[in-house]
Amino acid sequence: MWQANVFTAFPDAFPGNLGVSILKRAYDQKKWNLNLIDLRKFPIKSDRIDSAPYGGGAGMILSSFIFEKAFETLSDSEKKWRRIYFSPRGKRIRQSDLQEISELPGVTMLCGRYEGVDQRIIDFYEMEEISAGDFVLLGGEIVAMMIIEGCVRLLPDVVGNNNSTENDSFQNNLLEYNQYTRPTIFNGRSVPEILLSGDHRKIFEYRLRQSKEITIKKRADLWAKYVEKKIKS
Repeated sequence: MWQANVFTAFPDAFPGNLGVSILKRAYDQKKWNLNLIDLRKFPIKSDRIDSAPYGGGAGMILSSFIFEKAFETLSDSEKKWRRIYFSPRGKRIRQSDLQEISELPGVTMLCGRYEGVDQRIIDFYEMEEISAGDFVLLGGEIVAMMIIEGCVRLLPDVVGNNNSTENDSFQNNLLEYNQYTRPTIFNGRSVPEILLSGDHRKIFEYRLRQSKEITIKKRADLWAKYVEKKIKS
């Protein structure tokens, strides 16, 4: 069973969107597990888990001693899992990363808060810094949920139709084609006739062509990767 270990000062933020629909059903079916480690249960003194930064500056920094005590609650095997810290200076998370993580036994994630964590936590525990985008949040909890959702939906038999994930945007460096459903005509706009033809080969070719056109128009960077991969293959 795939598992996500999440270190957080705000465990009440969970399960959030992880507790509804397909994700909740998969959790109830024991296809994945969420292990929340409340950092506030490991204070140094009083109820503090953070301290002012050396050298001055605004905000508070998560203490390395706090994380050390919390990390020791993991099993020996879990301590060896891929370890992620969410940071704006980290590598942008990609679909390929989610695919890799979903194929592992599990992942360990640290959600920072306020001004972040002591750099020695990142260095000593060899944390991989990951970013959800070029913006700043108050903490990493929402990003952790994003990572978990992205991985869980890739687990075997979680999404009913495997084609739903195989044809996702980013899976092959292409964005997904446009989708349509009933009614056939909406506000004078018709569903493309090819989708009503029943000719699966032509529909596949049409959708692939659309994916390419959309990717070229909206994400030139992805198109370049797609072309490069095609040339190498």
